[in-house]
Amino acid sequence: MAFQCVVVTPEEQALDESVAQVILPVWDGEIGILTGRAPLLAKIGLGVLRVDLASGGSRKFMIDGGIAQMKGNRLTILTNEAIAADKVNLESARAQYAEAEARIPTDPKTREARTHQMRRARVQEELAGSR
Repeated sequence: MAFQCVVVTPEEQALDESVAQVILPVWDGEIGILTGRAPLLAKIGLGVLRVDLASGGSRKFMIDGGIAQMKGNRLTILTNEAIAADKVNLESARAQYAEAEARIPTDPKTREARTHQMRRARVQEELAGSR
């Protein structure tokens, strides 16, 4: 059995596929979604979205924030950003991490932005390494 998964960002529809399973990063961990899942509304965190296609194989994306809704046999993911694993550049991710690490935060807001940029770079490195 399969269900439909749609991933939408402000710029594009990144995915619209029939899937067997989705592993979704939520604000407090991860959640696995299978066909027949009870209705769900979840706050998305920063991490790797893994989509196992009904036709076989899987696709991975880095996603950052948003919401996910499972209703009926359809999972809709509205996220700020979805970058496919094959679009991630390992050297660029490492450079982003080094840049963030080098900055010295002067206030809590700057510290939070620095931490978020470092986490994003680590997720991208993980994605690039999993190809």
